[in-house]
Amino acid sequence: MKKFKRYATMLSIVALAVILTACGNQPITEHSTGFWDGVILLNFSRAIIWLAHAFGGYGMGIIVFTIIVRIIILPLMIFQTRSMRRTQEIQPQLKALQKKYSSKDQETMAKLREEQQKLYSEAGVNPVAGCLPLVVQLPILWALYQAIWRTDVLRSGHFLWLQLGARDPYIILPILAAIFTFLSSWLMMRGQAESNTMTTMMTVTTPIIIFVTALSLPSALSLYWVATNAFQVGQTLVIQNPWKIRREREEKAQAERERKRKVQKAVRRAKQSKRK
Repeated sequence: MKKFKRYATMLSIVALAVILTACGNQPITEHSTGFWDGVILLNFSRAIIWLAHAFGGYGMGIIVFTIIVRIIILPLMIFQTRSMRRTQEIQPQLKALQKKYSSKDQETMAKLREEQQKLYSEAGVNPVAGCLPLVVQLPILWALYQAIWRTDVLRSGHFLWLQLGARDPYIILPILAAIFTFLSSWLMMRGQAESNTMTTMMTVTTPIIIFVTALSLPSALSLYWVATNAFQVGQTLVIQNPWKIRREREEKAQAERERKRKVQKAVRRAKQSKRK
């Protein structure tokens, strides 16, 4: 369920991007007013421009600022990742409970909720707390996205072969954005205790949606997508490495099998001693 919510959120961001492109919001300038435009977006825009001068180009300014924002919210991402991992680890037990209490009468459903809460408590999982970091992250990431989109100087600048306000003529950025989106999703799916049709479908379809959407967006926004998704891939490899998770899960399962084997061996010895 949490995996589905994550992908649903990603698709929502893509949909909002399309809406934003169609609506053509007013540019961010020093005369912008209001808390969102005059404080949040204006300061994001100023920071990107300052970094552009410091690192030699508006494209580099976008990349560096995107990385800085991702580093700032990294503790929230780590918290969310750990919460998701604990939830994934108890999925087999949750499914077993759902199968055990499959009746739809009120008494059975109440018992199911009680057993689920007990399982969450024992595993140290709070289903609501896992969503909170995402709620905090979205306004920050959306502010970064809008600051790039609505700052004229960022859209009129150049970076490598790109005119940041125009589409990538060689569609390299849309391809990279789709590839990094797929890698990020695939790595997270590899770390799951169980996979299902929904997560597999979203892993395949989300990069396609990102690619198609990026084809019609200015290169500045495609560059942002590439930078943030590339960072996400690196972040996943560091704090949620699927091969490490699978190895730890297998070691834990092996230890449990060894424990059961020792218990069974001890029981057999005890029976043999009684016979003597």
